[in-house]
Amino acid sequence: MESADAAPLDQASKQQSRREKKQKSKQQKQPKQQQQGPSPATDEKGSNPPAKTSPPQPGELAEKSREEVMAERKAKKEKQKAAKQAKIDLPSSGTASTETKPQSAEQKKPKQTEAKKDLRTSEHIQLDDVKVQKKLAKKLEKQQVPVRASVQKIVSLFGHLPQYERGKSVTQHTSFKSGGIHPAIIKLGIQYSNGVVCGSNARCMALLSALKQVIHDYITPPHKYLSRDLEAKMKPNIAFIRQCRPLSVSMGNAIKFLKMQIHNLSPDLTEAEAKTKLNESIRGFVLEKIELAQEAISTEFACKKINDKDVILVYGYSTLILKILADAQKLGKSFSVVVVDARPHLEGKIGIARLVEHGIPCTYVLINSISFIMQKVTKVFMGAHALLANGSVKARVGSSQVAMVAKAFNVPVLFCCETYKFSDRVQTDSFVFNELGDPNDLVKTPGVVSSLTDWKNLPKVFLLNLVYDVTPADLVTMVITELGMLPCTSVPVVLRVKYSEVTDS
Repeated sequence: MESADAAPLDQASKQQSRREKKQKSKQQKQPKQQQQGPSPATDEKGSNPPAKTSPPQPGELAEKSREEVMAERKAKKEKQKAAKQAKIDLPSSGTASTETKPQSAEQKKPKQTEAKKDLRTSEHIQLDDVKVQKKLAKKLEKQQVPVRASVQKIVSLFGHLPQYERGKSVTQHTSFKSGGIHPAIIKLGIQYSNGVVCGSNARCMALLSALKQVIHDYITPPHKYLSRDLEAKMKPNIAFIRQCRPLSVSMGNAIKFLKMQIHNLSPDLTEAEAKTKLNESIRGFVLEKIELAQEAISTEFACKKINDKDVILVYGYSTLILKILADAQKLGKSFSVVVVDARPHLEGKIGIARLVEHGIPCTYVLINSISFIMQKVTKVFMGAHALLANGSVKARVGSSQVAMVAKAFNVPVLFCCETYKFSDRVQTDSFVFNELGDPNDLVKTPGVVSSLTDWKNLPKVFLLNLVYDVTPADLVTMVITELGMLPCTSVPVVLRVKYSEVTDS
């Protein structure tokens, strides 16, 4: 028993002796440090770092550890701020101050606004934006151009596009003031809105003819240049045309050409000489870009693709396609034509009547029976409203359906188009940018009383009359232009060459 009790006593005595030795060694070190002064490892205040200081009392341990943690956090935050500022600002001597942060944020804001300005959308396809339409209404009011009333019931998916009714006149509140809209432009606008002048080539030629009349009646005011004042006088006339019906791609390119010709007029020319030069440039544009281009497409390229015993399918009515078929008939080729038509305009009736006049055997079907008739077809010829930069073809609504069925039957699809209809716009669908026709045209059925006559009073009925659709490049075999037979993907190359020719001239 005595030996068992002695063992724990020896251990306790050993522990006490160890504690006493540690306390004595610490007491000996403290006076030495006070005599030598602060060591090189001490901080600015003279206190030793936490690792080398003597162990604190039990009551002071928690308070000092909190202070140390807070100090470490502050130091880390300052390092992170300095690193961020070093990436944003230029390297400078000393540590970056926190005052430069708001300046870097302000510098970023103009860059973001510049990027938004580059992605600006046309105000004419933002009818669902109230602010944009208010600005457009003010601009038209300054130009003395009437704003056409929109329809009552609009399909929400196409609410950003303009949609008009023929029953609402655009010239009701138009005044014939000096310096306002030219009477020839008012007449042409009414013809556009009523559908009297239709077709991209016909609309473009009619616009250029009306602008020639505007130039003829223009008188340069004193102390002004014709090249500057005439362009300003043309803006309200073009805005009025756009209010009657949206501009086609061909019309937009023709307006750009005419503005460039006006801008390049020499100030040394007299008014009569400048008008003569502009009239000659307009005649040259119509002759070169439309008439000679159609002649080259027909005689040099398209007619060679028509063989004897061919069955050619055409959709709707196109003056260029009609010219190609008539020229092929004059060359002595024997072939037949299938005219596919669709509501609401049924333009194919005009086309088949003119083909029969040339002695060409024809068959007339509606688009809902195209899959049945496509089995007998050897080639498909269609006209185009525009060729887009991504290779898609913008044409009369229903063209993409014809091309899709032809692709399923392995029938080649050939679009005929002049190069002045090429556009730098990129479009993959028919929703973002399109033209909406009068919805009442869908109700009118010849010889039949439609049940939708009172469709405006039916709360859940909406009518959509799309004018164009977009055919993907995969469904198009070839595009025949005055430059040759090209793939759809060559549109950017043609535009680049045309731009280089304009800049060089």
